[in-house]
Amino acid sequence: MVKVLFICHGNICRSTMAEFYMKYIVNQVGLDDSIYIESAGTSREEIGNDTHYGTKQKLDEMGIPYTRRKARQVTMDDYHNFDYLVIMDENNARNLRRIIGDDVDHKVYKAMSFVGESRDVKDPWYTGNFDETYDDVSRSCDALLEVIKANI
Repeated sequence: MVKVLFICHGNICRSTMAEFYMKYIVNQVGLDDSIYIESAGTSREEIGNDTHYGTKQKLDEMGIPYTRRKARQVTMDDYHNFDYLVIMDENNARNLRRIIGDDVDHKVYKAMSFVGESRDVKDPWYTGNFDETYDDVSRSCDALLEVIKANI
């Protein structure tokens, strides 16, 4: 089984949007039993909080199902247990290094790298624009799924 962990700062906006979107598209292609998906944050600020209402609203608009969940912080065990740790921005990369150290197993990927871009996934916490974030998340997840399918 391939295990994917999406990571953002607080685990309430971008990483949860990616988690639920990826679960949806994986289900659509019938690979639920082959790909496991979760999300986490690099910060402790939002631990225990549910997905941000703006993320839920965008997922509802797009017909993407989601469940109630509690934000959590990424751990060293996550690094050992997941195959892909997908970060949303450079700040996530820096903060993740503080938790896991160097990426010696080459498991950490910037989300937009799957679509050939080096930029960050737009953060709705600052922009208030969940449409732009959804566009970035859906494009990067679609591309990541193709990478995984090619390697299963």
